[in-house]
Amino acid sequence: MSSQTETNFLKLVNQHKGILYKTSRIYADSVEDREDLQQEILIQLWKSYQSFKGNSEFSTWMYRVAINTAITYLKKEKQRAGNHTETPHYFEIQNEDYNPSKDEQLEIFYSVVQELKAIEKAVIFYFMEGMSHKEIGENLGLSEGNARVKLNRTKEKIQQIIKKSGYEF
Repeated sequence: MSSQTETNFLKLVNQHKGILYKTSRIYADSVEDREDLQQEILIQLWKSYQSFKGNSEFSTWMYRVAINTAITYLKKEKQRAGNHTETPHYFEIQNEDYNPSKDEQLEIFYSVVQELKAIEKAVIFYFMEGMSHKEIGENLGLSEGNARVKLNRTKEKIQQIIKKSGYEF
């Protein structure tokens, strides 16, 4: 691919780097795992960038790639639990705008989300991004009604985990 393609790609990714941060924060527990997952998402975005046709917003496409990569990556990580391999650092993304430690409630929320299943994490992620039930369903291959039910059940589950854990909001 041309250097112009690479420049456009990096520009778009930097404009939407919050997606990277939020996805890795929801799907990975430790800072090291989040960094590894962000690198993996960037690699997958780059690999599939040439197939991005512009039929949807770049951010919508990036959400899909990020969520699918996170789910796949976690399955692989569970399989090779002990074998830690170094992920090459191909891209540098600045996270200076995203510092969740500033907000204790957000930290609690993210720790609670770690207890959710992968699909529940995806539903909550899309909900947090302001997507409608219809959009959530489209992104996850669910009907609008099924997306609504999943979202409501996931919200209830989060509330139960918070109560059970004794977190104060």
